[in-house]
Amino acid sequence: MKKLFNACIIMACLQFGLAHVVKAQLTSLPDGDNKRASVSEQIGLTDVSIHYSRPGVKKRDGHIWGELVPPGYVDQGFGPSKSAPWRAGANENTTIEFSTDIKVEGQPLAAGKYGFFIAYSADECTLIFSKNSTSWGSFYYKPDEDVLRVKVKPIPADKSVERLKYEFTDQTPNSAIIQLQWEKLVIPFKIEADAVKNQVAFFKQELRGEKSFNWESWSQAALYCAQNKTNLDEALMWADTATSRIFGGSQSFQAWSTKAAVLDSLGRGTEAAETMKKGLPFGSDYEIYGYGRTLTSAKKAKEAFAIFKMNYDKHPDEFITNVGMGRGYSGLGDYKKALTYIQKAQVQAPNKPNKDAMDRLAKKLQDGKDIN
Repeated sequence: MKKLFNACIIMACLQFGLAHVVKAQLTSLPDGDNKRASVSEQIGLTDVSIHYSRPGVKKRDGHIWGELVPPGYVDQGFGPSKSAPWRAGANENTTIEFSTDIKVEGQPLAAGKYGFFIAYSADECTLIFSKNSTSWGSFYYKPDEDVLRVKVKPIPADKSVERLKYEFTDQTPNSAIIQLQWEKLVIPFKIEADAVKNQVAFFKQELRGEKSFNWESWSQAALYCAQNKTNLDEALMWADTATSRIFGGSQSFQAWSTKAAVLDSLGRGTEAAETMKKGLPFGSDYEIYGYGRTLTSAKKAKEAFAIFKMNYDKHPDEFITNVGMGRGYSGLGDYKKALTYIQKAQVQAPNKPNKDAMDRLAKKLQDGKDIN
């Protein structure tokens, strides 16, 4: 009876589950051994990701470009598109995604994920960024879904690349060249991100969250704006928050010096100087020395000397304050007096790099040259 029951169960499974069994798909290698791949990199704060499949040359050297990869737009014999570009890879759509707005070859492109196609020509390739990023290959390509087209020149390569790949090259803080490399050809295109604009946008977002509950965050954002001469009116409000008593920055030299930097960037030099006076009582000997150095760099010799002298009076006969006095007197043109302080600093130097630096400064003063 039990055997009969089991036999009935098996028959029922076969009768009612056969369609499901037939449709089931087991995991297997990609079609044509076209390996799936992805490459990602940051340009500034912009995440750029490319997902694609990597066809191989497979002893078809000399028959890839213009043959396997057809020129221009062609009827591939499948799907509704009768004039399709190359899929810029194999199998599924090649896709490229940007986390912020960027520029491609100088042309603006909004943040998002795009299907990526190429209309190949030996002289000039058209790169196509399509809002359709989910179709298979380019069989369903529609020109009216194009978001951006740019033209670039392909470059012959010295060495053959067996499997198609994308690579980021020539990186700068704001840009990179993305190269499609396959067989003996490179198709490059430049991606640019507005790093300063994106950084300020990140700051604005983060200063609305938990990172806003300390003066350091407000000061960091304000100082970045001052250094890059951007978003200065809002940066001044950030600096006011940093120097307020709410988050503890009212007794921070760094917070006050940041506010002074913002005011200076706004062209309000007198207010900047008054603001620095509020921060000086909270500065360490090295912080105050650093402020003095900014004054010497700005060719404000008298103001710099006053700061170095104040620092020396507060921390007499220490390495960094002796260096400061040397620089202060040098800025005033009194190289003989400056040398006496640098020679003290030579003896007090805490390590060899500092000792070597003092030796160089002493030599310049002995030669009658300003050390600032």
